[in-house]
Parts: sequence; structure tokens; C-alpha cells
Amino acid sequence: MPDTPTMTTHVDGREVRVPATIAAVRAQLGDDERAQFDREVETTPVLQLPALVIGWALPAEAHDADTELMDRIARGETGGVHPGTQLA
Repeated sequence: MPDTPTMTTHVDGREVRVPATIAAVRAQLGDDERAQFDREVETTPVLQLPALVIGWALPAEAHDADTELMDRIARGETGGVHPGTQLA
């Protein structure tokens, strides 16, 4: 049986592999999160599904890094932030 597909991203400078199928993302979630994920998948327009699934696949530290960067930008601290800067 083939391995489950994964995606690669970088979090805090290290490579992180995350699930790349809806089923695998769903399987890593707790019951409450899984129910919310199912609702969002069922109501999200098809063209927006990749972004939704990737958001759920990312580890918590990736979301923390995004929040930290957005907080910096909101405070006007834009040093080192350039168009195309990866948020996760």
C-alpha cells in the first residue's frame, strides 16, 4: 500500500511534513476539531478548499508564527517583511 501523501513546509526554519489528503488531515484532529473541519469542508467553495485544508494540516506552531508576524505588522514593525514573505 502506498504511503499517505504529504506536503512540506517550513516552520521556524525547519522542514515540516504535513498530511496532504482530506482524510489524513481529518484523522489527525480531535473529535471537536474534526466536526468543525467537516462543517468547513462541506461549506467552503471548491476553489478555496486547498487553502482551507492546508490551514488545518499545518501544525500549531505555524499558526503561532503567522499570528506573531501579523501582530508585528499591526504594530508597524515591518522590518524584514517583504512581499512574498512566507508566513508559515
